[in-house]
Amino acid sequence: MPTSFKPDLQVQASKAFQYFVGIFYDSPGKPTQQLFVKLIIVTAPSGAGKTTIVKHLLHTVKDVAFSVSATTRPKRKNEVHGKDYYFINVEGFKQLVKEGAFIEWQEVYENQFYGTLHNEVERLWAAGKHVIFDIDVKGAMNLKNVFPGRTLTIFVKPPSPEALRQRLRRRKSETEESLKKRIDKAIYELTFEKNFDIALVNDVLEEALDNAVKIVQRFLAG
Repeated sequence: MPTSFKPDLQVQASKAFQYFVGIFYDSPGKPTQQLFVKLIIVTAPSGAGKTTIVKHLLHTVKDVAFSVSATTRPKRKNEVHGKDYYFINVEGFKQLVKEGAFIEWQEVYENQFYGTLHNEVERLWAAGKHVIFDIDVKGAMNLKNVFPGRTLTIFVKPPSPEALRQRLRRRKSETEESLKKRIDKAIYELTFEKNFDIALVNDVLEEALDNAVKIVQRFLAG
């Protein structure tokens, strides 16, 4: 396992349960709309193509909305604050942790944090939307543990580890040292496939997109 990878996640599960159980009922025995809202977690090693698949689902599947995660990593070209991520500094992230603002969070690399905000999920569920997440492998495992009965997890995988290495190298968006850490972590995360509901191979993109839509529509109809 890469030394930079820190699997010890922090989960604020009890607060999440208290909130969502509280809004499920207007009065005893009378469920609100939120009772039927579900979560779709799309996860993958870096470079497997999960973000492309999530964007396609958002444009194709009815009544779904994207949960924007918070991160301390630098903003990449063409990324938009509040749309792709909430970009905040390390001190601000740690303060939100102290305040219990996250359902789950983790330090993926040294001083590079990612987290799912309570108020982001609450906002979308209050609007009656099914929520789609594009998050890291360990974060996906923890989030499903918080909401086990209403969550679908999709693990996007490349056709081979070598294909994953090639995709990450083609990005040319980071230093060689940073790239090595990312590749090592991505290869390690491929071993977590069995922890998720469905493994979706992203070899031919058009086929992967079509299969993703069918999987999600089937889950939401169930």
